[in-house]
Amino acid sequence: MSPDATPQLLQERVPGQAVLETLMAVQSRVPGRSWLKRLLGASPLGPESMPWYKGALGEIAVGRILAGLGPEWLVLHAVPVGAGSSDIDHVLVGPAGVFTLNTKNHSGQPVWVAGRALLVAGKRTHHIRSAAYEASRAARLLGTAAGFPVEVTGVVVIVQPKSLTIKARPERVAVVRDARLLAWLRQSQPVLCPEQVARIASAAVQPGTWCRKPPAASDLPALQDSFTALRMMVEQARRRQAAWALSVPAVGFVVLANSAQWGAAILQGLGGR
Repeated sequence: MSPDATPQLLQERVPGQAVLETLMAVQSRVPGRSWLKRLLGASPLGPESMPWYKGALGEIAVGRILAGLGPEWLVLHAVPVGAGSSDIDHVLVGPAGVFTLNTKNHSGQPVWVAGRALLVAGKRTHHIRSAAYEASRAARLLGTAAGFPVEVTGVVVIVQPKSLTIKARPERVAVVRDARLLAWLRQSQPVLCPEQVARIASAAVQPGTWCRKPPAASDLPALQDSFTALRMMVEQARRRQAAWALSVPAVGFVVLANSAQWGAAILQGLGGR
């Protein structure tokens, strides 16, 4: 960040902002599609763009859910932390405590949890370990800035899973599906008084609480416009793929039917000779 650059206020950051910035940077290196590929519904996303695109959709979806929390909650998105490019997807401060949310878009996939293990479609992940690390890191940083110990709960939010099976709950991390997130937060018992919430929130909104060199403010309208345009192209490609999937069998049936008619006519003609 240049000396003249102004850090962006954390309250102004949007859900998935860090992921969106990376996605658009990666996608800018993807060659454009030919007219034939566009016609056939080929995705505009490159292989490296796919996971970033899916991650952005997940964080945006969770951000929309968190907008339903009341005014007694502070909700921050894409909080830059540390000296690198790391960020915390969502940070919440409210009467029920302080939470760091790690959003994982596993739409349509089965998720299984037992203690420290979280498997997606049978494959082991590091989601729980990452969420626990984020929470402990946030507790240390917020405690230092607020001037008193702050407990933070790490949460793994699973977006639209096919199923979520919890055999044994993790000790320091909660695993919640997106559809249950709001109810889960509202049902949590109050642990902080209004004064504590205010002091922690005051520390949480300061970019310097989380990192020494906060990133400069980015052009959010341009970033969001670029993502919206990309999302429209992706959805259009999916609709065309679906249309082709429906039309190809129909075309094949017509061709076979016509072929049968043509064959019968030829055989009839031969028999008449």
